[in-house]
Amino acid sequence: MRTVHNNIYIPRTWPNWIWYAIEVFIVLAVSTLVAKEITDSIIGLQPEIQNWIFYSIVGVIFFIWFILIRGLIFKKWILLGR
Repeated sequence: MRTVHNNIYIPRTWPNWIWYAIEVFIVLAVSTLVAKEITDSIIGLQPEIQNWIFYSIVGVIFFIWFILIRGLIFKKWILLGR
């Protein structure tokens, strides 16, 4: 049986882990772009310190999304619609 919604075909055998992988790549891409813009705006940093700040920002954004937003807010019983 085919599942069609808004002209997008998604087969029923589509594994759920693929959605998590897509979400991880999107969060990493957004956090990388945000970290690049922030570290480029700080003037006078040594390259080693700039790398530490860059990867720290990427890690913090990744942590905030998956632990705080996705883990705590999206799992609340209020959002389940009961």
